Amino acid sequence: MTEEEKDETNENDLPEKRHFEEELLKIIKSDDPPERIKEELNDYHENDIAAILPNLSKQERIKLYKILGTERVSDVFSYLDNVEAYIGEIDNEKAADIIESMDADDAVDVLDELDDSKKNDIINLMEQGSVEDIKLIDSYDEDMIGSKMTTNYVFFNKNLSVKQAMKSVIDQAAENDNITTIYAVNDDKTFYGAIELRDLIIARENTPLEDIISTSYPYIYAKETIEECIEKLKDYSEDSIPVLRKNNVLIGVITSSDIVEVVDEEMSDDYAKFAGLTEEEDLNEPLRKSMRKRIPWLLILLVLGLVVSSVIQLFQRHLPTGLIVLYTFQSLILDMSGNTGTQSLGVTIRLLSNDSLDRKSVWKFVLKELKVGLCNGLLIGTLACVSVGLYLTFLTSYTKTTGIPYYGFEISACIGLSLICAMVIASLTGTLIPMFFKKIGIDPAVASGPLITTVNDFIAVCTYYGISLILFVQIGVFVF
Repeated sequence: MTEEEKDETNENDLPEKRHFEEELLKIIKSDDPPERIKEELNDYHENDIAAILPNLSKQERIKLYKILGTERVSDVFSYLDNVEAYIGEIDNEKAADIIESMDADDAVDVLDELDDSKKNDIINLMEQGSVEDIKLIDSYDEDMIGSKMTTNYVFFNKNLSVKQAMKSVIDQAAENDNITTIYAVNDDKTFYGAIELRDLIIARENTPLEDIISTSYPYIYAKETIEECIEKLKDYSEDSIPVLRKNNVLIGVITSSDIVEVVDEEMSDDYAKFAGLTEEEDLNEPLRKSMRKRIPWLLILLVLGLVVSSVIQLFQRHLPTGLIVLYTFQSLILDMSGNTGTQSLGVTIRLLSNDSLDRKSVWKFVLKELKVGLCNGLLIGTLACVSVGLYLTFLTSYTKTTGIPYYGFEISACIGLSLICAMVIASLTGTLIPMFFKKIGIDPAVASGPLITTVNDFIAVCTYYGISLILFVQIGVFVF
């Protein structure tokens, strides 16, 4: 048996995964001494412990909080989605200690979930330093990267020696555990550069600190929008990126876990907008809240849909009754136009996330989408023209008085031409609308699938019936 065959055999015969939930519940619900339970829980990740909290009674959770201690409970709470339910089980003084032990960005998220009264009571019991960090992060709008940073980082003055810098790192490590990358600042606290902890450890004592500091280390400004710097963050495979004020003073960092969270939130937000929602939905949220997120766009789309229906009725008044067969293929034109526009929209949104896109590249992309729409339209339009023509000429049950069998290919030519025009216009619409939104400072994802589809329905209807009127009424391709 070859090594590849052995690997395939092994893949199909993997050992059963451990069920951490069952193990944790058994440990917590046991009658073992608290010291024994705490020792066993040290082998499990905080995220796994957070996952089993809903399966415990209030008394069991309170018992667990006491066993774990403030530091560990704060780590567990940072993984919870609905912290409010569990914070309410703890007195305010204990809750304040737990939130103080969290990273400032996690503390902000937790406090935001509490009602104002509970939030203020807890803040009044917290240390001033922790409150200032929380207020700093909370001072930035939700769409600014500063709202996602943490103040958990280590720094030193660039003028220190290697030995002094190492002592400074050791002193700060007790309070800050993000020490893989250490930041150097000038005397006025402005950002100077960064150094890897490994490089500092192996540096000789007489090595000038300047020689091992990277002064070209990437950074971002706190007031930059998340959308603006998300690609920049993804491009750097660093454990953390420094966050600066406008005057270049170092005030926080974005860690790799923060970057993953930011990217996930941004993607979830875009998916929600693509689906025509005002914001992302949660599985356990109330019915009324879910409706409130969906109704605004549905009302807008209802109005647009009524406009489309009115346009259809307007055109139908001017078409001869003998051309009623055109209504049969209306959905074909609308569907293909909507699908084409949605495809262009998806490609455009992805492209617009790249801030390095220059004007020349933009027009190159627009031209490409125009070519794609035209070529796809020619192919689909030709296929539709032939297939609809054959169907109308040989397979329909219309009588000769309708004129349809004799003019089947003229009608199918109208359908094919309409498809070509509608798909070309839909490609441009799906490309230019999000670009326009980006230009005026609106999230391009607002040009969601439902919006683009409805707009393209309007364009497709005008194109389809407009071409029909020109060919069969104005020019008079055939007469009934």
